[in-house]
Amino acid sequence: MSAGPILPLTDESSPALDIYRQFRGLIVSGQLGAGERLPTVRQTASDLGVAPGTAARAYKLLERDGLVVTRTAAGTRVAESAAVLPGSVVTRIRDLVTEAGSVGADAEDVIDVLRVIWQAASAASPRPEDGRSVTG
Repeated sequence: MSAGPILPLTDESSPALDIYRQFRGLIVSGQLGAGERLPTVRQTASDLGVAPGTAARAYKLLERDGLVVTRTAAGTRVAESAAVLPGSVVTRIRDLVTEAGSVGADAEDVIDVLRVIWQAASAASPRPEDGRSVTG
């Protein structure tokens, strides 16, 4: 995988979900591109110190969501149809992370605030697939 090392697990209560979230983030941010191969389940498990079954569950979640495709001889690769966030959104997220880090904000606090704001905006406005903006 050329996008860099996988980060240590942060959610001990659900390591498979944590692995899933890490790979999902790499895919939707465009750091892992269409057709790019993921490490083997065994390699991911070894790198993160989890059981192979845990890594396999994460890969199954990615496959269920259409983010990856697994083929016997070809391994697991990012699906051609995997949705990638626009570069401008990824740039703004990076700026947010930089700004929050510079003031000592906790990542979980920032994520919780983002989630609350997102839910409020979604409740107040129709979804983009309806042809109208979430922001107003």
